[in-house]
Amino acid sequence: MVNQYMPNQPQFALESDLAGEFPLYLYWPQDKSTLFFSKSITALLNDARVPKPLKVSEEGLSFLLQSGVVPPPKTAYQDIYIVSIGDKAQVNTQNGKVQVIFSHEFPFMNANRLSANEMEPDEDLILKMLAEATISRIDDSKPSFLFHSAGKDSNAIALALAEAGWQKKVTLITHKSKGASDESEISARIAGELGFEHRVLHEIDLLNAQHHQAIDDYFINAPFPCVDNVTLAYPLYAFQEPELINSNLIFGDGNDSHMMSPPNKRQRSSLPYSKLTSKASFMRNHISSSSKITSLLRTPAEWFGKSGLSLRDSLEIYPASISVYPYWSRESELRKHWDIFDFKSDIYSTRTITERMIRKLHNFVDVIDSKLILPFADPKIASYFAKMPENYLFDRNELNNKLILRKILKDRIGLDSDAIGKMGWTYDSSAIVVRNWDDIVSEMNDCKLWHEPGLAKVIARLKTIMQSKHKYADLSGKLIYRVYLLSAWANRNKYLNG
Repeated sequence: MVNQYMPNQPQFALESDLAGEFPLYLYWPQDKSTLFFSKSITALLNDARVPKPLKVSEEGLSFLLQSGVVPPPKTAYQDIYIVSIGDKAQVNTQNGKVQVIFSHEFPFMNANRLSANEMEPDEDLILKMLAEATISRIDDSKPSFLFHSAGKDSNAIALALAEAGWQKKVTLITHKSKGASDESEISARIAGELGFEHRVLHEIDLLNAQHHQAIDDYFINAPFPCVDNVTLAYPLYAFQEPELINSNLIFGDGNDSHMMSPPNKRQRSSLPYSKLTSKASFMRNHISSSSKITSLLRTPAEWFGKSGLSLRDSLEIYPASISVYPYWSRESELRKHWDIFDFKSDIYSTRTITERMIRKLHNFVDVIDSKLILPFADPKIASYFAKMPENYLFDRNELNNKLILRKILKDRIGLDSDAIGKMGWTYDSSAIVVRNWDDIVSEMNDCKLWHEPGLAKVIARLKTIMQSKHKYADLSGKLIYRVYLLSAWANRNKYLNG
């Protein structure tokens, strides 16, 4: 459903649910004549009252190139906005024009938690809530899949479903990574012990005509561009497992806000000096993306999952680029007195997680007409963890996270997250670039957004580094992949080219 606000109607405020399970999407034209809003981005973009083709936002594209994410409420499109975790859009009329004032307030500050003597987690209740949050959202007429790994989030959901007796109604499915990061064997073992069917998804490096068609269909229909490293894996998942189409897809994402995101050791040590070194922002105009001093120029906020092309390289490829420094500098300044755990959790969960990691999931389910289920983003679950004392969630010294989930999984299914360590399944996007080089280059060259000589210059340099033993070889491959993803979106997307 798409709602409309017209001038002189009563003022009101738009907010998403607590943990951003259902972001709100807005169309607010530059002439401020009206406002359309919906919980469904496809409903909004397909509404005949929203003019097409949409126009690319120079600001949004600049953020995607340099930071890997467009911070809400802005998007990659002109006139399209997002309201997500902690965001508010105050809507009113001034001089006959619709006015929207956006603001943001992180709703999960640690200071608002109960003390250790006021609350002790109820493990049975946590699993019951997870099961209810999952089962209540499942459409029984469709097959259901839980994207499963060796991690804490998906295993907590799997355990909750098993204790609720849903083993025969949900299939666990796992990405098989290359090398030591592969979690599929651990996942298969856990699935067997809990009584679930288990399937494996494989990486596809060398793309054939059918793979290209699946990828083309994805870029045509994806509502937003997304430069997450795993983006291309998803249309190839649906190619491998057609049952994923028009199904219930359950993911463990959505708890990094209310369960908090501890900084890693490098982030904790880097933030104090980044407050000073980032002020040399003029250097961003003069260094390449693979420069050793790139990290020194990051603002504190950019240490939390924001990276990409340098401003110089971004301008070479896309001359309309703007610097992202003023935005991230301002966001850092606003939080300069914050506890680092609050600082990271806000910036990381409401920007990087929601608009890169979870955005790729929204895109995927919209493209294949499936239903996205994020049990941890359920408002009841978010509220429960929001008040939980921090000593049950993270360790300020060891920097471990989700302590209560670690305990539940170790006690009930013998999964020792401390022993396994941080695996985090990987996707070899550089192999896609190398093994399909001609197609990748052709897609980038066809993109009318780019300055051809600058594109050729930057890509040639990044390719040389990618094929070397340089410290930034992997990063260089990922940056080429990023430009390719944005090119394919710009070339094919129906909302830009319809």
